[in-house]
Amino acid sequence: MADNDQNPSTNQQPTQGDKNQIQGEGNYDAARKFDAEERAFVEKGGIEQKAREAEQALDGPEGEDLERARKESGARGAQSDG
Repeated sequence: MADNDQNPSTNQQPTQGDKNQIQGEGNYDAARKFDAEERAFVEKGGIEQKAREAEQALDGPEGEDLERARKESGARGAQSDG
């Protein structure tokens, strides 16, 4: 069995038709889509409403869980930084 037969998903060579799908260091298509959607959200003016909703969630019954999740995710981020 050839080496590239063992794990075809990581050893496939792109064809000419696939060339535009190669992402390399980053997913440029996803980044452009995210930027466009983020811009549309800001232009729509939903930021103030979302801020109020977040504040209400933190002050409401799920606030304790949200705060715990925030601390846990921050701890994971700090561990991967150093």
